[in-house]
Amino acid sequence: MNGVPWGLQRCGARIVQLLQMIRFSHTLFALPFSMLAAVMAWTAPTRSSGPAPFLWRHLLGILVCMVGARSAAMAFNRLVDRRIDAENPRTSNRHLPAGQLSVGSVVAFTLLAAAVFIAGTLLFLPNRLPLLLALPVLAFLLLYSFTKRFTEAAHFWLGASLMLAPVCTWIALRGQFLENDLSDLTPAVGLGLAVLFWVSGFDVIYACQDAEFDRQKRLKSIPAWLGVPGALRLAAVLHALTVLVLAVLPWAAPQLRLSWPYGGGIAAVAGLLIYEHRLVRPDDLSRVNVAFFHVNAVVSLGLFVVGTLDLLT
Repeated sequence: MNGVPWGLQRCGARIVQLLQMIRFSHTLFALPFSMLAAVMAWTAPTRSSGPAPFLWRHLLGILVCMVGARSAAMAFNRLVDRRIDAENPRTSNRHLPAGQLSVGSVVAFTLLAAAVFIAGTLLFLPNRLPLLLALPVLAFLLLYSFTKRFTEAAHFWLGASLMLAPVCTWIALRGQFLENDLSDLTPAVGLGLAVLFWVSGFDVIYACQDAEFDRQKRLKSIPAWLGVPGALRLAAVLHALTVLVLAVLPWAAPQLRLSWPYGGGIAAVAGLLIYEHRLVRPDDLSRVNVAFFHVNAVVSLGLFVVGTLDLLT
C-alpha cells in the first residue's frame, strides 16, 4: 500500500493472521449469550434486590473480558495442538503447522490476550469477584486444550467453558447480591446449561470429521468412541436438551417475565437445530461447516435479539 511504511504493513498483516488463526469472528457464538445474561441482570429484580444498575464501563468490561478470554483460549489451543494439526490433513494448513506464524508470536499473543481478560475484570470494581475468579476461569478455559488426550468428555468441557460466559457475566454485574441470595444465580445457570448442551452438541458434530484420525492417534472423542452415527444421535439428544432447558427457563426464573416473543425464539431455535441435523448425515459430512458456523451464528444472535426485545418490552 502506497504511503504506508513497510514495517506497519507487516505488523498489520501479522495481526490479521493472528485474528484468522483464532477465528475472531466466531466470538459471535458466546458473546450473544453473555450479552443476554447482561440484559437479564439489568432488567430482572430478585427477592432481595432490584435489577443491577446499567453502567457503560460494565458493558465495556463484558466485551473486553469476552474477547480477551476467548482469544487466549483459542491461541493456546492452536499452540497445544500444533503437532496434531500438522498430522491431520484437515488442519495441516492452519497458521502454525503451515509456518505462517511462529510459536513465539502466538505465545506472545496468548499472554497479551490473557492480560487483557484480567485487566477487563477491573472495570467491575468495587465488585471483586471477577478479579478473584479471573485466574481460575482462565485456567479452566486453557485446560480444555488437553482434554482430548485423556477423556471422551472433551466436548462437554468445551460446553462448560462457554457456559461460563453468561454465568460470569451475571456474577460480574450482580456479585454484590449473591452474598444474600444465591438463588439469584438461577437465570444465569439456566441460560448457561442451555449453552453447555448446545455447544457440546455441535462440537460432537464437528468432531465427526476427525473420527478416524482420532482413532489412529489415540485421541479421545465421542465420534471416535461411539462412531459417527452414534455421535450424531447423541448430538441430537443434547440439542433436544438445549431446547428443553430454554423452555423451562421462564418457570425456573419467573422474575425475568419472559413471554410469547421468547417462546417464539425457542421455536425458531428448535427449527434451526433440526435443520442443522438434517444437513449432516453419517455418510455425508461435507456440510458440517455450514451447520457449525452459519446455523449456530443465527441461533446465538437470534436468541439474543428475541430475548432482549422480550425483556425490554
